[in-house]
Amino acid sequence: MVAGKTKNAVLVSAVAFALSACVMNIKDDKNAKAGVATPPAECVFPDSPKDAAPLWVCDAPVEGVAVSAVGSHDKSAAGPQFMKDQAAAAARVNLAQQMRVRVNNMIKQYAETTGAASSETVDKVNTSVSKLITSETISGSRVFRSTTSPSGAMYVLVGLDPTVTKEATEKVLKTSMNNERALWQQFKAKKGQDELAEEIAKMKAEQQ
Repeated sequence: MVAGKTKNAVLVSAVAFALSACVMNIKDDKNAKAGVATPPAECVFPDSPKDAAPLWVCDAPVEGVAVSAVGSHDKSAAGPQFMKDQAAAAARVNLAQQMRVRVNNMIKQYAETTGAASSETVDKVNTSVSKLITSETISGSRVFRSTTSPSGAMYVLVGLDPTVTKEATEKVLKTSMNNERALWQQFKAKKGQDELAEEIAKMKAEQQ
């Protein structure tokens, strides 16, 4: 008798599950016919637009990373490590551009808040600094994130932590100061090179 009740309970559960699935399918069909769209993903893979991707793929900030950039490489028979290396190389090129923008903004902000130089001098200083920042000079950068899209492409996020970012900023500023002494003399007024480079490099860190 108990066995019969158990079989009946199992049968009832199975029927209920089947009916529930049917109802869900009917609702989905109605939504599709009614044109109710599924909310779009906040971030998708560029090579696979229908698939959701981690937010950092779309340049969302990552905690603990002061400056970052994303690089990618298509699926390759050479294997995942090759793809990751190539994606990282592409990311470092983008990272150099991010650093150029960051440092140039620091210089402009410093000039505006201190009245250190004319806009023409600031532009010349920015040009000098920008030429020094390349993918090869971003030492200390490393891969913080990596993922593979459903289509097989590799994505990596390369960045600099706050300490390394400050050191890299100071280094490129001091190099520019040594190379363009007359130009920086117009910009810096009475400040020494080390003091000026340190003050500019600190500006972003203090705001974060």
